[in-house]
Amino acid sequence: MQIPSKYNALEVEDKWYSYWMKHNYFHSEPDNRTPYTIVIPPPNVTGVLHMGHMLNNTIQDVLIRRARLNGFNACWVPGTDHASIATEAKVVAKLKGEGIEKSDLTREEFLKHAWDWTDKHGGIILEQLKKLGCSCDWDRTKFTMDDDMSASVIKVFVDLYQKGLIYRGYRMVNWDPEAKTTLSDEEVNYEERQGLLYYLSYSIEGSDEKVVIATTRPETILGDTAICINPKDERYRHLRGKKAIVPICNRVIPIIEDEYVDMEFGTGCLKVTPAHDINDKGLGDKHGLEFIDIFNEDASLNGHGLHYEGKDRFVVRKEIAKELEENGFLLKTEAHTNNVGTSERTKAVIEPRLSDQWFLKMEELVKPAIKAVLEDEEVKLFPKKFENTYRHWMENIRDWNISRQLWWGQQIPAYYYGEHKEDFVVAESKEEALKLAIERTGNDKLLLSDLKQDEDSLDTWFSSWLWPISVFGGIMNPDNKEINYYYPTNDLVTGPDILFFWVARMVISGYEYRKEKPFSNVYLTGLVRDKQRRKMSKQLGNSPDALKLIEEFGADGVRVGLLLSSAAGNDLMFDEALCQQGKGFANKIWNAFRLVKGWEVDENINQPSSSVIGINWYNARFQKVLAEIEDDFSKYRISNALMATYKLIWDDFCSELLEIVKPAYQQPIDKNTYESIIQIFESNLKILHPFMPFLTEEIWQHIEERAPEDALIISRLPEQTSIDEQIIKEFNHASEVIAGIRTIRKEKNIPKKDKLSLSLINNDGVSTTFDDVIMKLGNIETIDYVNEKVNGALSFRVKSNEYYIPLSGAVNIEEEIKKLKEELSYTEGFLKSVRGKLSNERFVNNAPEKVVTTERKKESDALAKIEMIKESLAGLEQA
Repeated sequence: MQIPSKYNALEVEDKWYSYWMKHNYFHSEPDNRTPYTIVIPPPNVTGVLHMGHMLNNTIQDVLIRRARLNGFNACWVPGTDHASIATEAKVVAKLKGEGIEKSDLTREEFLKHAWDWTDKHGGIILEQLKKLGCSCDWDRTKFTMDDDMSASVIKVFVDLYQKGLIYRGYRMVNWDPEAKTTLSDEEVNYEERQGLLYYLSYSIEGSDEKVVIATTRPETILGDTAICINPKDERYRHLRGKKAIVPICNRVIPIIEDEYVDMEFGTGCLKVTPAHDINDKGLGDKHGLEFIDIFNEDASLNGHGLHYEGKDRFVVRKEIAKELEENGFLLKTEAHTNNVGTSERTKAVIEPRLSDQWFLKMEELVKPAIKAVLEDEEVKLFPKKFENTYRHWMENIRDWNISRQLWWGQQIPAYYYGEHKEDFVVAESKEEALKLAIERTGNDKLLLSDLKQDEDSLDTWFSSWLWPISVFGGIMNPDNKEINYYYPTNDLVTGPDILFFWVARMVISGYEYRKEKPFSNVYLTGLVRDKQRRKMSKQLGNSPDALKLIEEFGADGVRVGLLLSSAAGNDLMFDEALCQQGKGFANKIWNAFRLVKGWEVDENINQPSSSVIGINWYNARFQKVLAEIEDDFSKYRISNALMATYKLIWDDFCSELLEIVKPAYQQPIDKNTYESIIQIFESNLKILHPFMPFLTEEIWQHIEERAPEDALIISRLPEQTSIDEQIIKEFNHASEVIAGIRTIRKEKNIPKKDKLSLSLINNDGVSTTFDDVIMKLGNIETIDYVNEKVNGALSFRVKSNEYYIPLSGAVNIEEEIKKLKEELSYTEGFLKSVRGKLSNERFVNNAPEKVVTTERKKESDALAKIEMIKESLAGLEQA
């Protein structure tokens, strides 16, 4: 096979991905090997690839490819989530653009549109993941609305209901007026916003007296059903038992007493709106107050809003404030900072609303999940710092509102057979529900047509919390071969923003339905931010097009760029320059391969000793890095593992080893060295493959013609052996010697082709092992071990050893003496200025320790340099 002069990433990526797919390398079936399993965090079915997905799935692919190379039966299950709120919103918007309102459609008609939308836009993101090189088992692709997945969700709902853990309750819920559905507490984000505190005057019935209350929401006075004072507040003792009149609507309401009222806030007098505030609801229940809901589901005012009916709540806030002021009810306003709840999905301001909803009791369910993570460490979080977040959420958990006022999703399997809201049964099918309804009522004349299924759908998280179980059929068939083989899974890679929404709930469901953990390790990535530390978003225009990045830098380059800027749990400062660095790394390796394959091999020449020692050193260095990589992976320091691999290949292999073994210009290489370099190259490709799968497979297949069963993707990682630390130490010393020789050549403009002699006083007793390497890389003719300084030579030190390069004819000695004297004068002046700082007590006592340490290092470096210059001068002057 001819090796192209340039590495064409796009061509290579298409070729090898097709090859891997054709030979079914990604597919897994239960067998006698140990399984290694990852389930993908299912992205929104109609979503497209963004930087967060790129990072998350790159890490998963690194882990799954490495597991394959370690001989595990690697299974990575892909899939998508139906994302009820987001998808329904998109479908509603699309229909609106066509002049169709959701309210004009039946559920069945709307769902047909939703399925059409999903079929058209769904799965795009999975195709994009293939471009990134993700080696998922595509035969196992699941969707949370697949028939079997939905059946699992319904079965679990029925089971939990029968256990008494699911109940229907009339509660104050978080209402999203844009999505027109409830949200769980965890789907509400709180943010501080600047608002106003409005001081309103209410008349006391039957007198000229007034009472003043302070509110942030004047529009809600139309739902007021009481005013509340603290019984300990002497200011309002005279109002006990009296009634007040609500401005504008003139409703007469009681004045009640409760210690809940904060006497220090506002005027110490509280308006009570039980239908629109969770705390007011508590007062309403306790004191038997009327509940008046003034809002429609889109947060516009209803008939209780009087002449404001049909207007949005924020419009009404401005208009009613004006009306209250004009009529003398608004006394003043003050600036006030509010903690406002907003929808995680739509960003709309949440409206507290009373509604019949379905809830899951969490208090008992959560206990095994707390124990598994925080006590037994059956499930480990990386980084560990997130355990505190997990603890806070889990120990302060509230019942989960699992119903949503949406049509896209699993419809709640509750069937109503009577006129009262308590007249319902819960069953997996309508036929089963009919049997239960007949049993309960004793009415055997009931028909299927008499049953009406609950209109609500289940929270999307109520399907995805079963994901590691349901993808293997573990709910519908709890003892099947696949669930018993693949579960529990090994690693989960996800973002900390869904640690509670998804991760914690999967742990809960795992212990409830499998009596064991769903996974062993959770790797929490950081958020992808730009260089200015801003979160990436479409609005800011700072989120690069993922596919365009792949086109520009190649998938391997992008993968390296993402991982080089990523550390577990820390936000990632993404910079396209890192992708360029990844692309440059790919080109470096490609060119190194072309260099090696371009050598002519001669079976008749002997292997130079420099090549033998160079290869022995690299093998020791490789083993040391291999051990480091193993340790990094065990601690999920994947960025560190890549960097260790990067430095090994770029610095040790390309810059050092290839230079050591490279034959002279237009000369052949010996067979032993060549074969050793090819073996080393193959070992390098194996440890690099999880990070850069395309480049490595391309080079692997170019090295020699290989059968499908010998592809790199299914080869085995090199085995760890003992590490020869001594040879690594000796090489490091030799490297410093070579660097010293090169520095003298550079400073004295001595051509590389000119051979030099080297003498040394071996005070350290350094081994002569690397002398041949030093001679080759330094172009040294002879190395002499001497006991005294060499006159007429330039010198340098490595540790305690002194090295001398005689300059006979190589340089003008008089000019060299002049240069050295100038350099000595400059360095002595520099030393004087540094010592001036260090002799200043105020500087030493007040400057940061780091600054003082830097100055002390400058002093010691300058002293060493002065000594070396003086030695060189002494040698030259005696020449």
